[in-house]
Amino acid sequence: MTKAFAPITALLLSVALLLMGNGLQGTLLPVRANLEAFTDTDIGILGSSYFLGFAAGCLYGPYLIRRAGHIRAFAALVAIASCVVLVHSLFLNAFLWWVLRAMTGFCFAALYMIIESWLNEKSTNETRGFVFSLYTIINLTVITIGQLMLGLDQPENFPLFLLASILVSLAAVPIAMTKAEAPAPVQSVRIRLKHLYKLSPVGVVGCLAVGLANGSFWALAPVFAQVKGANSWGVALFMSIAVIAGALGQWPLGRLSDKTDRRRVIVGAACGSAIAGLLFVFWSPPWGQGAFALAFLFGLFAFPLYGLSVAHMNDYVEPNGYVEAASGLLLIFALGAVAGPLAASSLTRVFGPDALFAMTAGVQLCLAAFAVHRMRKRAPAPEADHVAFTESLTLAQTVSTVDPLADDIATEEAVGDAKPPPESAPPL
Repeated sequence: MTKAFAPITALLLSVALLLMGNGLQGTLLPVRANLEAFTDTDIGILGSSYFLGFAAGCLYGPYLIRRAGHIRAFAALVAIASCVVLVHSLFLNAFLWWVLRAMTGFCFAALYMIIESWLNEKSTNETRGFVFSLYTIINLTVITIGQLMLGLDQPENFPLFLLASILVSLAAVPIAMTKAEAPAPVQSVRIRLKHLYKLSPVGVVGCLAVGLANGSFWALAPVFAQVKGANSWGVALFMSIAVIAGALGQWPLGRLSDKTDRRRVIVGAACGSAIAGLLFVFWSPPWGQGAFALAFLFGLFAFPLYGLSVAHMNDYVEPNGYVEAASGLLLIFALGAVAGPLAASSLTRVFGPDALFAMTAGVQLCLAAFAVHRMRKRAPAPEADHVAFTESLTLAQTVSTVDPLADDIATEEAVGDAKPPPESAPPL
């Protein structure tokens, strides 16, 4: 595996620095916004703005990459993302923060695109699983480290913003100095949302539900912890426990889904995370071990739902449609993550901070009910058609040009070529 690791060493170092800075600012901004008396709606829009910018980056980022090339585009986007962090600390204005957060989302969508296309090109069929598994481990680890950095200083002070900016800026150095050849230009992917829904209703609805619930969590959970009495370390630990639990839950739930109807595992995971949310609402534990235990339970079941939904979609996708499916599901997730924080912030404004988890539980229970309904309508995919969950995780990390405006002729031809569902399944 040393040969697989050597060509991407500089890239993975850049990834670590970049995502560490993003993890820090993702937790820092809602905490600072709450301290500055931003309203719940303001903070919700702040969370939605990131994913709105992310969706725009999926659409238009590749044009920038084709224009400047991977290395120069990476350096330019890192410079913009680094400056944006600092501007947050200079102007405490809600509207400006929304714009800045959207810019960050745009930059990171394009940066993910560069990183993942580079990793994909430097991998072979034999090493791709190892490379993307390593990428996923680094991703989760450094985001957790970045969140824990919130405890290094008070959120009201400038150093945390400066630290986030430094980390993002340093990410450009390994890429700029690498001798490795840049990958081929990013190719456009035309997606058809209706087609994807016909292939796998549970896959599409699952990704939308994950966007609604998990997008709300990322945007408002730091404020929830803060309102419950957590200091900076407490907020960072609360968020980090949820992320670590999500990483631990991926593999056992994914492996289980390889051996049975994935929709059963989706139902179980959705119900598990809903139970955690309802315990937050009805038990409302005092800040401390009880809250941390529920954060672990929530993350354990909520975060693997995206990978499970993608894996279920991949069981029905035609052989040449995996990139389209991954890109389409990512776009659906982003749209859910735009709407989720807006809805959750409206509820928390009226009913208090516990309404965040009331909403996530409601969304997840709706997903579970929909999956049960689909199980009665359609037989499971044969195990022979299952794409291994580990491979689906690799495919799920695809950020490509997304063009949902496919022409009708192309759509009809593509649908006609799609892999049909099993014969035992009724028509969709």
